[in-house]
Amino acid sequence: MNNVGMLDRAARGAAGLALLAWALGVLPGVSPSLWGWTGLVPLGTALVGHCPIYAILGINTCRKD
Repeated sequence: MNNVGMLDRAARGAAGLALLAWALGVLPGVSPSLWGWTGLVPLGTALVGHCPIYAILGINTCRKD
């Protein structure tokens, strides 16, 4: 069951892509870092639409119909 809404997914996707760009050294003037690979987590939750932490905390940002 999805618990990540569209705005939340967009923000997670953007943050994930930015972190991965940092990891790959694509950003001009910024040194690559292993910490950038943490971008896989928000990118994955954005693609799947489910966040395990949200499920544990009982948070749901999906629109209620």
